[in-house]
Amino acid sequence: MPTIGVAIAIPEPWASELQDYRTSVGDTTATQIPTHITLIPPAQVADAELDTVTEHLAHAASAVEPFDIHLRGTGTFRPVSPVVFVTVAEGISHCEVLADAVRRGPLAVDLDFPYHPHVTIAHHLDDPVLDRAFDELATFECRFGVDAFSLYVHDEQAGWQPTERYELG
Repeated sequence: MPTIGVAIAIPEPWASELQDYRTSVGDTTATQIPTHITLIPPAQVADAELDTVTEHLAHAASAVEPFDIHLRGTGTFRPVSPVVFVTVAEGISHCEVLADAVRRGPLAVDLDFPYHPHVTIAHHLDDPVLDRAFDELATFECRFGVDAFSLYVHDEQAGWQPTERYELG
């Protein structure tokens, strides 16, 4: 059964900048994870269900209009989870609407935590490294338009690979 995820890709040059930063602080998983805002966390879906999933995602995308994202500063989920992230300063409600639209039907998943759109920059690292990431990217800022999201499939060798792109609106 393939493991899938659904996410908004962060565009260049910020995707590489944030992925390179994540790698530089020792987060070795970063090389296999494109920089993104998660809509659906990793979930296993039967091969026979993939057509239904792709139809559902196309329908969900058509119901949501393009929107803008403004990333600014850092946040953390500590002490609950050892994660430091870049904060979504504008576009939070749009991400929530989109995430809600895709987490229905064949992708109705229970979340371990309430949905909070963000861009992970350090995960499962020692506290001093998480503190450093929090401080060093505190002034990070970028803006971009979101006109699509992608379905990703996990490959054991290559990591997370986008397989389908869904245009909004």
